[in-house]
Amino acid sequence: MSTCDIKIWRTWALAITHEAGAYTEQKFNAEKTGGEPVIPSPNLDTDLVMACDRLADILIKAYKNPIKMQIDIARYSKLISPKNTGHNEEKEEKLLERCPPGHEGTKLVDKPATIIDVSGTIIAWYLPDALTETTQKEIRVATDLLGPSLEKGLENVGSTPGCINLSLAWFQQGHENLSDPEVSTSLKGPSSENTLKAIARPAAIASAALRVMHPQQYFAGLRALSHLRDKALSKELPQMPETLQYWASVFNSLSIISNWETPNH
Repeated sequence: MSTCDIKIWRTWALAITHEAGAYTEQKFNAEKTGGEPVIPSPNLDTDLVMACDRLADILIKAYKNPIKMQIDIARYSKLISPKNTGHNEEKEEKLLERCPPGHEGTKLVDKPATIIDVSGTIIAWYLPDALTETTQKEIRVATDLLGPSLEKGLENVGSTPGCINLSLAWFQQGHENLSDPEVSTSLKGPSSENTLKAIARPAAIASAALRVMHPQQYFAGLRALSHLRDKALSKELPQMPETLQYWASVFNSLSIISNWETPNH
């Protein structure tokens, strides 16, 4: 795939993410094929290299432990439209009849694994223990830093539980989508720089995993972010390029759910 139109500035946090992704992908491929050891970029600090090493190790274990299901994911996906919310019981029953689950009973999976369909397409990756203790600690510290924002995300919750959205380009609720997207409200405060720096390593690890699992989506996200700066400057949206300097994820938005139950999905 061509990446010549992707321009990542060296001063961006995304530049480190991109190098971490490249290292993780190279290490994964080397372990998969028995290739030569991979030397990490000197721009990656020790903790990030160790985090990428752990991720690559878990990814290769998952890749070598495929669990096959008797379903055709391409056929199934054609039967589902964006209008399928999962809340229409009658429609869900009809879909279940046409698309049986592909297995009987319950199977406990307690090791890294991939779920594949009849054609060998990987449907899902299961990656337990993919995060180092250091990365997990950073997530906890970032959660504490986000405490005030999490409190505003939901009513009648404690100091830590809650849900917020962070985004570089977000269509504000209640506004016509004909207007230009904006940086999300949660990133417009004075602590936004510290918030993005606090989640930089976890964001880089998630992005590195995506580069191995779904490289097309990884580069699509990278390409979108590389073009976002030029568009923001041409439309005189100064806060967006400034925030982009500290944005470390190839995803354009992050939903952070802390100490809160979510629906099965």
